[in-house]
Amino acid sequence: MPSVYLDELKPGLVASSTHTVTERDVQLFGEATGDMNPVHFDEEYARKTLFRGRVAHGALSIGYISALLGTQLPGEGTIFVSASIEFKIPVRIGDTVVTTATVREVSGRTAVMDCACTVGDKLVLTSEARVLAPRRPSPG
Repeated sequence: MPSVYLDELKPGLVASSTHTVTERDVQLFGEATGDMNPVHFDEEYARKTLFRGRVAHGALSIGYISALLGTQLPGEGTIFVSASIEFKIPVRIGDTVVTTATVREVSGRTAVMDCACTVGDKLVLTSEARVLAPRRPSPG
């Protein structure tokens, strides 16, 4: 899906993406952020937590939202301003996460997006994201 420019952005527009979480994703995310919490890396440790096993970083799912907003809807040139996030259930290595973003409202250059991540029929997280939508480039 190419970028949806501000003049085309309308409530109800929807985009989605799919990503299967791998061991490498968790490792790279931990290294990039410095979050090496053993709940993400040590199965024996993680089994003793409320998760009863290793889980992916919650912020990895937020990254899927950021990627969707910055590459599809609105797309290239989007500026992610803020988000409220509610985690519902953890994501595990091997889970396929479907991320969706739906335009709720557009006011000026700001768009409010209703975002969600699911695994199968289970809701992983919900988020309200505010973005500055890209303007159409000037001709020439």
